[in-house]
Amino acid sequence: MQPISQQSTGQTPVMKPTRLIVLVAFKRDEEGELRPAIEPRECPSESSAATNARLLAGSGHYDGVLAWWRSADLINGEFGEPVEIYRWGEVPEME
Repeated sequence: MQPISQQSTGQTPVMKPTRLIVLVAFKRDEEGELRPAIEPRECPSESSAATNARLLAGSGHYDGVLAWWRSADLINGEFGEPVEIYRWGEVPEME
């Protein structure tokens, strides 16, 4: 069997924007400021982020939990506006 050859169009391939889906939990520090209690975690899907966010919220260990996504053009370093998936408790304003 012969390998299938691919023809080049001569055009640079265009990458679709990536969707970054992130989960983070917060606790208040000694001064009362909200700080991330865990490193922000990238999630494979919105449903996974929401499920894990609900688990963290129900654990009783955190003051707030936030799951969100944004589009990201990693080649050009451009990011879209954040879109909340799940919010519970006290979380800082999104930037």
